[in-house]
Amino acid sequence: MKKLFTNYNFEFDKSEKRLISTFLKQSLKQIEGDNKFFAESKSFQSILDKINSNENPVKLTKDERTRLKYQIENNLKFLQKRMSKAWFIKKWLYKSMLIQYNRLLENHFKG
Repeated sequence: MKKLFTNYNFEFDKSEKRLISTFLKQSLKQIEGDNKFFAESKSFQSILDKINSNENPVKLTKDERTRLKYQIENNLKFLQKRMSKAWFIKKWLYKSMLIQYNRLLENHFKG
């Protein structure tokens, strides 16, 4: 049976907030000024503002949650590709990021 109402409140810990904040800042730098990504830019800025406000829980809209989940999943796939082609030291660096993104998805966005 499908849920009628979904809860979009998230209890992020300090490291998860920092990871999401860094990810969003990098994404905003890449897409700022491009009119094709206006909706994403607006959504990411809104999420960033909510995370930086130090409110607990962080209340996202359905659109914000969907966009964030999609971008994190794509970033995870990209990291997995890069890790498969990388040498030992880069693999070691990518592994840490891969674990953090994977934990974030498993804890908050699966289901």
